[in-house]
Amino acid sequence: MESLQVLKVLNNNVVIASHGHYGEVVVIGRGVGFGKKAKDLIQADAGEKMFILRNQKEKELYKRLLEQVDEKLIGVMNDVIYYIAQHAGAPLNEHIHIALTDHIAFAVMRYRQGITVHNPFNYETREFYPREYKLAEYAVAEINSKLGIELPDDEIGFVALHIHSAIADRPIGEVKENSQLISDLVELIERSIGIKVQRDSLNYSRLLRHLMIALERVRRGEQVDEPDKITELIKTEYPEMYSLAWTLIKVIQQRLHKPVYDAEAVFLTLHLQRIVQNSAEYRQ
Repeated sequence: MESLQVLKVLNNNVVIASHGHYGEVVVIGRGVGFGKKAKDLIQADAGEKMFILRNQKEKELYKRLLEQVDEKLIGVMNDVIYYIAQHAGAPLNEHIHIALTDHIAFAVMRYRQGITVHNPFNYETREFYPREYKLAEYAVAEINSKLGIELPDDEIGFVALHIHSAIADRPIGEVKENSQLISDLVELIERSIGIKVQRDSLNYSRLLRHLMIALERVRRGEQVDEPDKITELIKTEYPEMYSLAWTLIKVIQQRLHKPVYDAEAVFLTLHLQRIVQNSAEYRQ
């Protein structure tokens, strides 16, 4: 059995060790660090889990985080992240070990201080990222069970965004920016048409998905074909919604600092018109 040399004991259950093949690794297991010091040897199977932080900056951030966070929480979070990694269907960016653990540490602190943070994007997050949301439901349930707390359901959406960030290998700030922008666009739509869109309606789901896909296209600089005849027809048939679509596009351009191609206005107009039409029929 291969031996690992202890480089640093972070707490009784977590050590940084040197692996013959992988270099510096994090070894996690009950009592794995108890009584150990630098240069001691431990068996490779001494811990319950072992993972590699290849990026030096991530490694240093994780070491500092582990020194500040409760040992029990670290153990729970590593179990949770291990489960997520096994069921995500794609590799996770290793930053999730830092970002999600740090987020939950603050969430637990807020809970114990009686501070509640509302998540305005919970419904939208469930619509955008159903796989990530299910994993987040499991994660929050495990954290609550193991730590004897009751984090609110709003935390599920926050955790889902972190999971999506790790799967998509995109900064969590960018993922949150998309959610905030879409929320602001929906609010602008509702103010403009004077209708509160039913959150559980099929048309709302379609609008959300279209906005998400449109933002992704804009970020990537992808162009969508614009059939001239359809464009002219849309402008003539639905002038108010076409004008609103362009208002939305201007907001997107200002927030993302990227151009939006004209064809997006056509597709947005169709979604907006469907919502207005269905709402009118519902009121009748």
